[in-house]
Amino acid sequence: MAAIGFAHVSKAYADGQRAVNDLNLDIADGEFLVLVGPSGCGKSTALRMIAGLEDITDGSLSIGGEIANDLSPRQRNVAMIFQSYALYPHLSVAENLGFALKVRKEAREVVGRRVAETAAMLELGALLARRPGQLSGGQRQRVAMGRALVRHPNAFLMDEPLSNLDARLRGQMRVEIARLQKAAGVTTVYVTHDQIEAMTMGDRVAVMRDGILQQLGEARELYDHPVNLFVATFIGSPPLNLLPGTLRSRADGVDLEWLGARIALPASLLRSMTALSAFLDKDVIVGVRPEAATLTHSSEGVLRGSVVFQEDLGATMLTTIDLAPNGARAPESRMVVEDLAESDIPRVSHRMRLSAQGGPRLKIGEPVGVSIEAARLLYFDATTKLAIV
Repeated sequence: MAAIGFAHVSKAYADGQRAVNDLNLDIADGEFLVLVGPSGCGKSTALRMIAGLEDITDGSLSIGGEIANDLSPRQRNVAMIFQSYALYPHLSVAENLGFALKVRKEAREVVGRRVAETAAMLELGALLARRPGQLSGGQRQRVAMGRALVRHPNAFLMDEPLSNLDARLRGQMRVEIARLQKAAGVTTVYVTHDQIEAMTMGDRVAVMRDGILQQLGEARELYDHPVNLFVATFIGSPPLNLLPGTLRSRADGVDLEWLGARIALPASLLRSMTALSAFLDKDVIVGVRPEAATLTHSSEGVLRGSVVFQEDLGATMLTTIDLAPNGARAPESRMVVEDLAESDIPRVSHRMRLSAQGGPRLKIGEPVGVSIEAARLLYFDATTKLAIV
């Protein structure tokens, strides 16, 4: 086991493109860290630099307190698990598990003992004589993990290992990987673009975009206190709603003006979020988590709108609505949002998605009201896209 550290690490290619830019990140010994972000954000490149499969352009990488920039992949003693499993099809499960140990010329007794221990931990004992082609996707993934585990590496590096599995197996393997990591106590860096995996598996989550680390923290911290619009909309499923609003001061507090309606914000808001005082009587972007809004009867609620679509997921009902003042067609926002058109940040709009436990089926076009939990709103500067705190 070993701690891993990035100190001002960058990776630039010959054409000048920077896949990773000035990455500073410390991963504690035994920690499970998830690197998450959209395709092309640099997360896999960062993982491959740990493994020694990508050269470092600038900065230093340490593994177990030793600078690893010039160490070969073998000298780093890290185990990488790929989404393709990378099993040898002509070898049995037992032979796949023990292959790396045989390459190291470990004694036969050592190989047999470690393979047996690993197979027991992964519940592969009954499958040791089978070949990969005779296994399910989940079983192959466990063998791939076992082949890494049997080596007693300093760190596990996992590059989207569940992307080839169906939804049910992904859910099962999330639990298995988290359980095994805790049991083994091995430092683990897990790369994914799936924010559900990020939210449920890691001790901490590092969110990347365009090669730059955006935010690092526990999943709940990122969900409740994102530093910018990108993190806010990337973390959370269903994603955050972005609505245009204006903060209005009054004698005893602050109102949020939306579509001609006003929501009274807690009187303590300006005291707890001092930066908001600079945005009074200005347009802001307001973030509403789908579970922080509730559908009401058409004659009730702070906001009004009509049903666009409903998704019945069994325990949860997702309802998409178009908001409008007093039931009229929603006007175009006065806010300048052209610079929010980047593919990985949703646009500000008057369309809203709500999540509730169960609920009745509603007709398309049916008028509804929306009540908002004002204390759970998030606020963002429309120019910088940074959170207002």
